[in-house]
Amino acid sequence: MNAPLMPPKTQYGARQSWRPERCDRVALVLQGGGALGAYQAGVYQALNEAGIEPDWVSGVSIGAINSAIIAGNPPEKRVERLKTFWERITDRKIALQTPDGDIFREMRNSFSAFTTMLMGQPGFFEPRRTSPLLSFPGAKDAISYYDTAPLRNTLCELVDFERLNDGAMRFSVGAVNIRSGNFVYFDSKNSTIAAEHVMASGALPPAFPPVQIGTDYFWDGGIVSNTPLQHLLDQEDNKNTLVFQVDLFSSRGALPRSIADVASRQKDIQYSSRTRMTTDVYKRLLGWKKKTYELLKHMPDADLSQEDRKMRDDLARLPEITILQMIYQQKNYEGDAKDYEFSGTSMREHWKSGYEDTKRTLNNRSFLEMPPDGTGIVTHDVHRDTEV
Repeated sequence: MNAPLMPPKTQYGARQSWRPERCDRVALVLQGGGALGAYQAGVYQALNEAGIEPDWVSGVSIGAINSAIIAGNPPEKRVERLKTFWERITDRKIALQTPDGDIFREMRNSFSAFTTMLMGQPGFFEPRRTSPLLSFPGAKDAISYYDTAPLRNTLCELVDFERLNDGAMRFSVGAVNIRSGNFVYFDSKNSTIAAEHVMASGALPPAFPPVQIGTDYFWDGGIVSNTPLQHLLDQEDNKNTLVFQVDLFSSRGALPRSIADVASRQKDIQYSSRTRMTTDVYKRLLGWKKKTYELLKHMPDADLSQEDRKMRDDLARLPEITILQMIYQQKNYEGDAKDYEFSGTSMREHWKSGYEDTKRTLNNRSFLEMPPDGTGIVTHDVHRDTEV
């Protein structure tokens, strides 16, 4: 068995974050997916225990909330704060005991999801006093079924936004500008992040209300793109990066056999990450950059403008990127309500799955290596042992 990755302590007793050779940055990219987000917390716990701390956390929707808790706390408190959040929002008891078997678990999960729809979730969201169906246009209650004020209180309690903004760990979340329809990233590199930025990334309509930031209003980033991987790949900083991309919906799945299967499969396809498409576009762009560099390299300096010479120098070193794509594997008894089924039992299952998947992944050291020079980008599907 491989030795643990945990790095040695410094002379001051603090642990340095582990990273592979030739790696300039470790990034944690978290997809949206509501109640399934406990899987991401389990992933982070395994990374934390292995001494792997991200330099950059980026998320959408529930991934934005998990990211904020990670970035807004010191390493030794992050898992504890994640547990506090997930235990709080899944605190409601659904049933003391149910018979064993998928059919009974499916019934219990359905009742749990129905309870969420009826009552909301503690520390997260609560029903409007007046249904939007009975509210007049322009009224506060007219554009969402739930109020997310409890989430703001929870974030302000569990996240140190001063720490989140201090630059020690980069933080970014995606949201959609309602008026323009444009996808935007709130990034601590160039913005001061507040609870509203995190809430905007998770404001999924029509359940949740839009969040005002300045003079604009925002909805959940998952409406346009449910993973912020593209934002990371768009960076022009030439840093070799190891990416842990944690997805909650699988793009692959079985052919539906019932109308419930149809609803579940539709949601998977709608919100699954388009990693292959994103990486294919990145590879094509990388190919053109390499060709451009070869042309500029063979031209005399006297024939190049100052801008051309700068481009040539910038293209001389292109980054190498390794992406470990971890995807939650749905259970047989989970249906289309899996993203708003907030029972404590399911939360603990999701958390455990993320933890165990990550522990197995970290035992495969080849997944953690940077690609050979000139390769550009390699993606490992850790559940299928494939490379793309």
